[in-house]
Formats: sequence, structure tokens, C-alpha cells
Amino acid sequence: MNLHEYQAKELLNTYGVPIQRGYTLSDIKDLDYISNKLSTETGTKFFVVKAQIHAGGRGKGGGVKVAKNADELKSCASSILGMMLKTPQTSKEGKLVNKILIAEDVYYPGENKHEEFYISILLNRSSSKVMIMYSTEGGVDIESVAENTPNLIFYEEVNPSIGLMPNQARKVAFNLGLSGVSLKNMIKFISSLYDAYIKSDASLLEINPVLKTSDNKIIAVDSKMVIDDNSIFRHNSYADLRDESEENPVETEARSVGLNYVDLDGNIGCMVNGAGLAMATMDLIKQSGGEPANFLDVGGTADADRVEVAFKLILQDPKVKAVLVNIFGGIVRCDRVAKGIVQAYKNMKDQIKVPIIVRLEGTNSKEAKKIIDDSGLQIFSASSFSNVTEIIKETKRHKNQIGSSFVIFM
Repeated sequence: MNLHEYQAKELLNTYGVPIQRGYTLSDIKDLDYISNKLSTETGTKFFVVKAQIHAGGRGKGGGVKVAKNADELKSCASSILGMMLKTPQTSKEGKLVNKILIAEDVYYPGENKHEEFYISILLNRSSSKVMIMYSTEGGVDIESVAENTPNLIFYEEVNPSIGLMPNQARKVAFNLGLSGVSLKNMIKFISSLYDAYIKSDASLLEINPVLKTSDNKIIAVDSKMVIDDNSIFRHNSYADLRDESEENPVETEARSVGLNYVDLDGNIGCMVNGAGLAMATMDLIKQSGGEPANFLDVGGTADADRVEVAFKLILQDPKVKAVLVNIFGGIVRCDRVAKGIVQAYKNMKDQIKVPIIVRLEGTNSKEAKKIIDDSGLQIFSASSFSNVTEIIKETKRHKNQIGSSFVIFM
């Protein structure tokens, strides 16, 4: 689950991470009240207006602006709120900005110059450790830094069974070139940030930039945070943080009926039981020169209603030219899935316009084949799993003759 910047900052603040303070608004008529409140509480003279969408690169698209007076603030807020913001991480159409963040100015002048850093925390799956990635090159695209000057990116791995050690936090602060008060504040910042990452069950926590102010404070000026969906049951309040307007509507619909669905860019739809088998199925499609259109795990209860819902989700994608159903009958019986396929086909006969290739293997696979054979559906049999590629090519060559057919191989 992705969080907006303001949500991530509020969550970080509960763990003692210093943040750039601000308030959100979704109606321009609330602007005067919010700006006056923020100015009274923080003493800020300038304001930063930030679009709240689930995408990076907002500044390049005109989604982040600085206002130096009330007139500029109104102009900036009015231009950003309601705009279709296009960034390198959005579609060509962009994303509608329904909410903006009015934040305090933390780049105030002082005797010492301010500095910007990059810090992120995520899981390094290859080492099974939590990785802190950081750089002195904050406030810019970290991807460009990694490509052009990889020596400026540092890594610190933390054993999750032990946790972040004090010497590790000090090492990060030293490598960022800090000393004195700013060093002590950065050590505390890193420790609080790690605490927030672990206790909130985040899968990614990225701060770009982390700011050292002219008076040596360390502040999170921006924040990207992703919460592990599988952990939300442990956090009762997190469900309210989900912004479904920012999510793929098909993925949202799938989640509401208990299906694991991820939209991809290919044209071969996939319906599989089990995440591991789903990944292997997508690999098979890629190795055969195709592109999977989705990840869809129907789980161990692939009954008729569930299969029909899964088909509807897949067929909503106009890019889908064929559907591959790959079911291993372990927990779920193949005959039960076959009944679901037959019922789904009958209920959706007018909607199914693409070939559907089905593999049913495992418990009651022979019974499943008989159910399919007796259904009266147009069936093209294959002898083994290795024939999938040939079947897909054959159905594409004879698409006009085949129409909406099921291809079964067992």
C-alpha cells in the first residue's frame, strides 16, 4: 500500500522522525485558514505547495512550487490543485491532483549552509537483511546518481534479528560528512527512521531529500513510504490510509473479492493457483517470446464463482489477446476448477472473444478432462505443458476460425 507524502510524514513523526510540517487541503477556499494556521505554528514566511499523488518527479512536472507571499500562494495552489500532473512515473495522461500539501519553508538562511541527503530503507532479499541506502547527493534523481556516480551511494546492512546498532547509525552520519551537532542529530534521525520502518511494517521507506538546515537540524522534507499489504491486519488505522483513487481499479476490485492481481503490460492473461506457480507461468510466457498481461493468483478455492470473477478481471484489459489458465490440483481439485470454467464460459459466452488455454494437472485431473469434454465447448487438446507456445501461435494464426475457444492440455 502506497502512502501519500503527508501520510508518510505523519506516520514518521509518531516515531520521533523530525519532518517538514504542513497541512493538506482539497478545496481552495480553505487556503487562507490553513496558511494562517501554519504560519502561526511554525513562523514560516514562505510556503511550499506540493501535489499529493502516488508518483515521483512531481517537481519536474510543475507539482511542487514555492510561494513567497499570499498572492503567490493562491496562484500556486490554484494551478496545482485539480491539474493533470505528468511525471516520469505517471501515464501519458498524468494523474489528477485531488489534494495538495501546504508546507513550511525549512530552507531559511543562516550562518551555515544547508545540505541535502538521500536515505532509504528496504529489504535486501539476496542477503535477507534490511538495507540502508544513502548518499550525499540528495534532492536529485537517485537513479541518475547510481548510473553516473555510483561511488557516491553507500550501503549499510542491518541484521533484522539484532536491529540497528549505534555504531551503524554513526557510520552513516560520518559517511554523509557530518560533525558536531548535525552528526548527533543525524544519528538520532537514522535510529528513529529505522524504528519507523520496522514497527510500521514498511517494505520501502525513502526520504529525498533529508535536509540539514542552517542551524544543524535534520528534517525529512519529502517521504515515500510503502506498507506491506500482508501486515495491515496488525495496524487497525492503516486501512484508512489507502487512497483507492490512486490505485489501478482492477487491482482494487480484485482485492475486494480476495484475489491477488497485479496489472502488467503484456497481452497474455494469466489465471493460476499459487504465487510460485504464477511466477513460473509468467516466466514460461516470457521464455516463449510472449508478455504476461497480469499476475493473478486465485488461491486454493477456485470454485465456479471465483473463476468467473477472475475471468472478468482479466478480460477487462483490452490488451489481452489470449488467456492461460494453469491450475495444479493440490489443495483445490481439478474437477472443481473444471466446473468453474464451464460455468464461467456459459455465463460469459458473449464476453469471451479471445482463446483461452487451460492446463489442469493433479488431483482429479482425469475427471476434470471429462467435465470439459462433455461440456460441448470447442476444445483443442495438447499432450504436454511444452505445447503451450505452439497452441498460442496456432490460435493466433486461426483466430477468426477459433473465436472464443478453450484449449485444454493435461
